[in-house]
Amino acid sequence: MEDKRNIQIIEWEHLDKKKFYVFGVAMTMMIRVSVYPFTLIRTRLQVQKGKSLYHGTFDAFIKILRADGVTGLYRGFLVNTFTLISGQCYVTTYELTRKFVADYSQSNTVKSLVAGGSASLVAQSITVPIDVVSQHLMMQRKGERMGRFQVRGSPEGRGIVAFGQTKDIIRQILRADGLRGFYRGYVASLLTYIPNSAVWWPFYHFYAEQLSYLCPKECPHIVFQAVSGPLAAATASILTNPMDVIRTRVQVCGYLKYIHSNEFPKSGFSAGLSSLQTVLELKARAPSS
Repeated sequence: MEDKRNIQIIEWEHLDKKKFYVFGVAMTMMIRVSVYPFTLIRTRLQVQKGKSLYHGTFDAFIKILRADGVTGLYRGFLVNTFTLISGQCYVTTYELTRKFVADYSQSNTVKSLVAGGSASLVAQSITVPIDVVSQHLMMQRKGERMGRFQVRGSPEGRGIVAFGQTKDIIRQILRADGLRGFYRGYVASLLTYIPNSAVWWPFYHFYAEQLSYLCPKECPHIVFQAVSGPLAAATASILTNPMDVIRTRVQVCGYLKYIHSNEFPKSGFSAGLSSLQTVLELKARAPSS
């Protein structure tokens, strides 16, 4: 008689590497296209002072849509797609680290904790420069400037588009901060995503195991995985959102001046929490863990 509590863990040696990388990139891209508008909204909510521009996720969605159309919800998307590289580095590091830790501990929690933290360290070293540029592109809007830099001829006009805006932002970062500017907020990123990832994987396995107790024996394991992913993402996001706000403001504004006493803790460190996209992309990777 099958014990539904024993959920199969697919390790690195069980994977078809070719399919793993091809389908992994394709699935990540599909998910990213669908959730990117909420990434942009989350970033703007975290950067704004109090509720000076938007009163929440829905309000921001409507205002951006009215002001800039659908394309306004995808500012910086092309640049952000380069993080697909770091995504593949993330899963590779995660799986290889799990395999290494297995020689010293058979605890799934220990393997997930160490592998998740190590994978984030590698991924963030690649991602931070891309994030810095894409976040500045996300801040481009009509009217008041939200970030440190404003693209020439945009968004008021259409003087430069697509990668022309990216080049302009890169020049401004280099002029203001040099190469170090592309790693602004690097430590804050590590303090955000290493704990986030280290927490996500153990919670994912914990929720999957608990659901296996509650669901009927006939319920397929894929259901446990599909539900456990968002639950783990929500848990990790709630725990790490304060540091994520700090990370975003350091990278976009260059300092923490905007976190005032009247924002904390009611809105300052909870800004953008309603847009829980932060770790939803990891949901697509759940079956591989």
